[in-house]
Amino acid sequence: MARYLVSGGAGYVGSHLVLTLLDTGHDVVVVDDLSTGHRGAVAAGATFIQTSLSEKKRLGEIFAAWKFDAVFHLAALSLVGESMQQPLRYCRENLSNSTNLAEAAVRAGCLRFVLSSTAAVFGVPKTVPITEEAPTTPVNPYGLSKLMMEQALAWAEVAHGLHSASLRYFNAAGADPRGRAGEDHEPETHLIPRAILATLGHAPPLHVFGTDYDTPDGTAVRDYVHVMDLAAAHIAVLPRLDRGSVRYNLGNGAGHSVREVMAAVERVSGRKVPYENGPRRAGDPPALVASSALIRAETGWSPKHAALDDIVRTAWNWHVSHPQGYEALAAA
Repeated sequence: MARYLVSGGAGYVGSHLVLTLLDTGHDVVVVDDLSTGHRGAVAAGATFIQTSLSEKKRLGEIFAAWKFDAVFHLAALSLVGESMQQPLRYCRENLSNSTNLAEAAVRAGCLRFVLSSTAAVFGVPKTVPITEEAPTTPVNPYGLSKLMMEQALAWAEVAHGLHSASLRYFNAAGADPRGRAGEDHEPETHLIPRAILATLGHAPPLHVFGTDYDTPDGTAVRDYVHVMDLAAAHIAVLPRLDRGSVRYNLGNGAGHSVREVMAAVERVSGRKVPYENGPRRAGDPPALVASSALIRAETGWSPKHAALDDIVRTAWNWHVSHPQGYEALAAA
């Protein structure tokens, strides 16, 4: 049994990673300030510590109290539009606080660090699917803050021997198939839950941003990776870190358009998705799909929930059984 620290373990991807680690017999300490996460999302078998990564003294105490085999760092701000309005806040939260955590790990001799990064580091790619060799030219402060953290980790390897894995992906989707965790954001910006919530009558009709893209049906194409597959990828990279740091792109192997996602929600639910068409959003490229060839080749990881209907079905089941998300659990 190993012991791991998971920052952001009360968040969407983090909570599913915690479940996966516990399911495989490991000990987990979750650090989260609950600014965007939910206490009810943290599995009962994990140790939970509510604190901000800005609290350097508290981080030192945590690393002194436990010996960790690795750190999984998922705590971050992740709204692109918000980052355009609050760039300094994003740099503070996603870079400064992240380096606090990495520094605490180095001081404690915990030299394996897995960063939940983003394919937003590539900006608007010239070729799709996006490989690790694509130029990193982020077009928003969110992507830039993640890229700067990747670069800081690269120098931490040179100076301190900290081996890191930066995992770049676009759209986490779905929910734990056993219904123990799901997606609950405020505000909700992701397409699949927005389509589901609109179908359930819990949100306004889905707004389709752009119907005139150069894609098969005119709507934007994106890559959706099941959240449990992302959790598995975080774990799969650990043995590779024994040989040094890596950066991996994570994709499902195929992209799906907005209309294809809507059709999947309708197949799964047996209901029509209420929607309205609108103009494109500034800066939205026609297609964003990440290649996962390298991580597949080097770690053996591959998605187990690749079919779009399977991804949507787990998300649908979560929202049907949790109409108020984690709010009802907090009130209980």
